[in-house]
Amino acid sequence: MSLIDSHAHLTMPGLKDRTEEVLRNCTDAGVDHAITIGIDLADARAAVGLAELYPKQLSAAAAFHPHEAEKVDDDALSGMAELWAHPRIVGLGEMGLDYHYDFADRSAQHRVFSRLLELAEPRPEPLIIHSREALADTIELLCDHGFRDRPVVFHCFTGTAEEAARVAEHGWRISFTGVVTFKKSQWLQEIARAYPADQIMIESDSPYLSPEPVRSRRPNEPALIVHTARFLADLRGEPPADFAARLTRNTIEFFGLST
Repeated sequence: MSLIDSHAHLTMPGLKDRTEEVLRNCTDAGVDHAITIGIDLADARAAVGLAELYPKQLSAAAAFHPHEAEKVDDDALSGMAELWAHPRIVGLGEMGLDYHYDFADRSAQHRVFSRLLELAEPRPEPLIIHSREALADTIELLCDHGFRDRPVVFHCFTGTAEEAARVAEHGWRISFTGVVTFKKSQWLQEIARAYPADQIMIESDSPYLSPEPVRSRRPNEPALIVHTARFLADLRGEPPADFAARLTRNTIEFFGLST
């Protein structure tokens, strides 16, 4: 089985001090590549640095997570826009809105998300969206900035079937984490069972959300997406190797990976 982790945070505690070990674990598990995500300017630069050091195994994506919105000024936005031009950047994000925790004021979240979308409009890279309990506003802002039918993925999707359909209506896709393997995630499993074969992608969102049967393992890491892939292959009634190949092809095409 050969896989790509479409969303990991390898610069976070528990992973950043174990890079060599984490990547060895990936190789042993058959996870050939991962996209490491930066959530603020310093973290984004660190993510790019890792992707430079390990170009065969890592790419990077970067933006400001909505939790960081109150700390973001014009200089930081300019710095992020400059970083987006780096050749190891394959995606813009994660960015978006989070009304579940409200760690940042909603007006600040809207301001930063809108500015990031303005800066992203002329760029070719796909967007990686964080949207929690904020789908209507997220969709509205994306459409206002011209992203309908452009490459956009709602990462770590845990919404309803109706919400998944609303995302699809605009030409966008969703990505599944280890949450889909949890026993209480039957609604999400039904979405995944019927999800279009040419669009489905998975992610670890490490260091969070370890999948069953290793849910208690901390931190999560990219190598563990093999459990998510096997679970989904069984759920969809597909041979694991064929399903993994489809996941890999979808991720390469979506992000324009050269791996």
